[in-house]
Parts: sequence; structure tokens; C-alpha cells
Amino acid sequence: MLASPDHTISLIAPAKINLALHVTGRREDGYHLLDSLVVFARFGDRLSVRKAAADSFTLSGPYGTGLPVDDTNLVVRARDALRRQYGEQATPVAIHLEKHLPVASGIGGGSSDAAAALRALTALWGIDVSPVKLAALGLPLGADVPMCLHGETLIARGIGEDIERIAAFPRLPLVLVNNGVTVSTPQVFSVLARRDNPPLPRLPSLTCLDDICTYLGQTENHLFAATETLAPSINDSMQALRDTNPLMARMSGSGGTCFAIYPDDETAETAATRLRQSQPSWFVVATSTTVEGN
Repeated sequence: MLASPDHTISLIAPAKINLALHVTGRREDGYHLLDSLVVFARFGDRLSVRKAAADSFTLSGPYGTGLPVDDTNLVVRARDALRRQYGEQATPVAIHLEKHLPVASGIGGGSSDAAAALRALTALWGIDVSPVKLAALGLPLGADVPMCLHGETLIARGIGEDIERIAAFPRLPLVLVNNGVTVSTPQVFSVLARRDNPPLPRLPSLTCLDDICTYLGQTENHLFAATETLAPSINDSMQALRDTNPLMARMSGSGGTCFAIYPDDETAETAATRLRQSQPSWFVVATSTTVEGN
């Protein structure tokens, strides 16, 4: 989190990547129960906040055009949720979001933006709130918001609110790809063939990329088959990634962003360059995961 001389607070809202996602049940209220190994990328949207005479919310970036700036946007809803709780401290603010992540793409863009807004505004307004309370405030905004507030490698269970922090996890060189397909998460869940899958296998000590890929080979993304039914072109992204010979490739979340893991940053950059050349209209980013404290 950076503060400029004019007291603007700016921070990255990172892409959230589901390395593995098991659907383990369904609650009576319709929410699905998940078991997911989650990492966060160094690449993401950028959110800035500063005090102002009146509230404003503006957007820019390659994926900012056409997005709502009213209270249907999770950033605005996050601001308003904090204001309802801490009205006297919540003075008017100007919020700007540079949108670099595709919309409805399975990498938590909206939830990560909302989490960034909560973090930035509590800092700007000087609100002393515990992580647990902030997560509880963020959960009604979306099931992914609490894990995005955490922002480090974790296992999320329940509907996403039951978070187990993973203290040691190797850094992963990655390429993220989205061929432009957008997928409705509720629709994906509605066509699931099975909702009572086993949870993730117990997480062993993982010290290197080979360990991670071996573990991930025992897991799945249970949403992939449903997404494939609704949006068969997801296979174009998967095949394009496989053609770059990664250590492994998989879809994140409900799609349509897919990711691949590479042995090092140079190989990931080379793969991303090749993909951009062959598919110039696609979203393609070489990045890596964050590690504890960085």
C-alpha cells in the first residue's frame, strides 16, 4: 500500500487464482460449499483513494470501459458498507480504479477490487478494525472478498469464508490467458453434474514446483466440465497453454481465465510472448504469485 504526497493511497487488487477447486456440498440457502487452494498474482487492477470535497468513482484501463460506476459496482458497495459502519470517520473520497483484469473471468477481479477498497479506505479514514471484523463486513459483498482481503496463499472452505493460511508456499511463475469468453458463475453452478465431491487431499509440505504439480495432479477444478458445457471455447485457451509445454495448465474459478505454471520466469515470459503473437486479441499476462510478506 503506497501513500503519495497528496495523501492518495494506492494499491494493487491482485488476480485471485484457484489452483484447485473442489465442490463439496450445498447449503439449504443455495450457496455451494467449496474447498479451494488459492494463490494471488503480482498482476491485477490498481485502486487509488484520496479525500475529496464530494464522493466520486472513476474508471480507466483496458477493461474499465462500460463498467458501472453506481452502487452496482462492488467498489462503491464496499465504500458504502464502511460508511454505514463508521459514518463519522467516513468523509467524502475520490476513488479511481485502473481495470487491468477481464470482467467475469474467474480470477476474482470484482471481489479483489472490493477488498482493495476496504483496505485503502480503512487506512485513509484511520479506521481501526480487526481483520476478522473487516472480513465479516466484506462477506455480504461476495463470498470471495474475505480471501481477497487476506491476499496470500490459503485454503478456503465453506462458501469461502473459512480460511486456512498457508505459511510456506513456493513462488509460481505463471501465464494467465483469457480468450474473451465470459461465464456466469451462477449458471456454471446450475449445471454441475455433482455437488458432493471429496475435499482437497491433505496439503503436504510443498517446497518446490515439482511438489506443487504432484499435489495438484491429485486435485481438480470441479467447475471445468460445467463451464466447458456452457462455453466450449474455454478449450481453446487450455489447448493454447498446453502447446507452450508448461508444467501444468488449468482453468481458474468458473472461467473463463486459464493459467499455466512454468519452471521459471523466463519460460513464462517466452510462452506469453508466443501466445500474444498467435492470439493478439486475447488477454495474456506473464506474472508470478506473491509469497508471504511480499
